[in-house]
Amino acid sequence: PPAAMAARAAGAAVGETVACLAAHDTTGVLRRDNIARRAVGANDVAIDIKYCGICHSDLHSVRGEWDQTAYYPMVPGHEITGIVAAVGSAVDKWRVGDRVGVGVFVDSCRECEQCKAGLEQYCDGPAASDGLHLTYNKLLTAAPAIINTPSGVREGELLHGGYSSAIVVDQGYIVKIPDALPLDKAAPLLCAGITTYSPLVHWGAKAGGASVSVGVVGLGGLGHCAVKFSHAMGNAVHVISTSPWKAAAAAAMGAKFINSKDPSSMAAAAGSLDLIINTVSADHDVAPYLKLLKISGTMVLVGLPPNPLAIRPFDVVGRRVALAGSTIGSIAETQEMLDYAAEGERVGVCVPDVRVIPAKDANHALATLSRNANAARRFVIDVGGTMGDTEAVEEDDAIDPSSWRVLARVLPASANKHTHTSTTTTTTTTTTIAVAAAVVVGVVAAAALALRRR
Repeated sequence: PPAAMAARAAGAAVGETVACLAAHDTTGVLRRDNIARRAVGANDVAIDIKYCGICHSDLHSVRGEWDQTAYYPMVPGHEITGIVAAVGSAVDKWRVGDRVGVGVFVDSCRECEQCKAGLEQYCDGPAASDGLHLTYNKLLTAAPAIINTPSGVREGELLHGGYSSAIVVDQGYIVKIPDALPLDKAAPLLCAGITTYSPLVHWGAKAGGASVSVGVVGLGGLGHCAVKFSHAMGNAVHVISTSPWKAAAAAAMGAKFINSKDPSSMAAAAGSLDLIINTVSADHDVAPYLKLLKISGTMVLVGLPPNPLAIRPFDVVGRRVALAGSTIGSIAETQEMLDYAAEGERVGVCVPDVRVIPAKDANHALATLSRNANAARRFVIDVGGTMGDTEAVEEDDAIDPSSWRVLARVLPASANKHTHTSTTTTTTTTTTIAVAAAVVVGVVAAAALALRRR
């Protein structure tokens, strides 16, 4: 309950100091640093982190590209796997030595309608204190706690992520990593995996099997997880990409390929898909993909571009299609997804393709993500083996801060190294999407309802 959460926060004390990679400003460049984790409370579990996946969200967050508050220094990472190192006196779910994972959030209010329904990823609790606690870049204001400052104390505990050697998490927000899943390959499942598995289940792909035709826009870390899960569910899977060279990777995962830059390829696939999972996190035009849907089909956004999308009402009205969104999954559904991926022959189908890198190469990985050049795989940091190294994190010459806008409210203000900020973001595109959204919101809702009634 919220009162219990506040009591826990109030009793938080400085615990272990751990090595980490932190961004100190909106250039997003990571450097070695140290942070103080809170002491293990009665319901807490301390985890020695072994691996942490690099998510596209990490790139946007450290650069301040999203319209949110960005706190610096920022330690990103929400695809965490490791080993339980210590447990609090009231912990009854975990033991020292357990293989565990931590995903995108580490607490919620537990009292709102969504939390009670087992949908805590959509928690409606008060954002300042007892709402959804994202794994990093979340400042808790309910009570004094610890933060990475010279004094060690501030108004609240600033949550830091998995680019660090250890983390302390409430026992109810941890999942078990099945023995069949290697810890490095399991890490991306905690964001990329569940982010794609959840909409596939919700919109009927898992239940429908071979009768459902699924398209996946983008074949990066997120997209290739969607393809793998959809293929395991028996769907007819199609990769939709602007990169023709990804056709071979798609075929290797059992998917057909649609070249979205080729008008003939798009025309041949028009009206053929029941469901599209759009994983692209860069700004792009979604209208062409809507034409690939069957009547009453749905495109689900799971990628998070920093700027608004423009939709013409005719693109959705004419075919009774729906544009929807989905975010991660609950703790229970995340555990379900891990168990599904670890069952029998699915281990070889569902586990992500990863490239394990040392901590010193993290900036190179982020730069590769920004160029959409990471291929069909996920970068994973070998935290346990390299976070404690003394070798400096290499900078990447391809990182050009002038190439992106800062939309975040940056704290402290001195961490904002950009001159164009959120105060300059009112553009023609924003106006266009505001008008279009007002027209189509009722249509989208009706289409979604019709789809669920099929």
